[in-house]
Amino acid sequence: MNQAFQFSKLVPFEWVDYNGHMNDAEYNRAFSEATDAFIDHIGLYEKARIDWSYTVYTLETHTCYLQEMKEGEGFEITAQILDYDAKRIHLFLSMKNKEGNLVATLEEMLMGIDQTEVRGAPFPDPVSGNVAKIYKEQADQDQPKQAGRKIGIRRK
Repeated sequence: MNQAFQFSKLVPFEWVDYNGHMNDAEYNRAFSEATDAFIDHIGLYEKARIDWSYTVYTLETHTCYLQEMKEGEGFEITAQILDYDAKRIHLFLSMKNKEGNLVATLEEMLMGIDQTEVRGAPFPDPVSGNVAKIYKEQADQDQPKQAGRKIGIRRK
């Protein structure tokens, strides 16, 4: 398994708002599509989900908007596993423009779900192994600046 994950796309016309840049909801759509691709990447592609009656739910997200994206601009999303356990993945996605500038980030908590019982359950062994491999390969990466942030007004 190639552990490197990348998701690329161009900003379509439909994603541009009245301000002339990609709408905030569309950043989240792009991150959602990238998350789905990441889930496939770790071995939970459609057939596996059906065969194992297993899926992944998103429990929480936090998005940071750092720069504008315009119609037709290309972007790439990469993923870093910040932590994981038997049934959860703390995932961090970074969106960069074609110049390599960070334009947005999404931090999320994913949970594996047994679809028969509709509750959290450990990842199937092959998936668990893939998650562990990716995490180990990324062990030397710094924690992203935007990870672990909370929303609030800073008071002096």
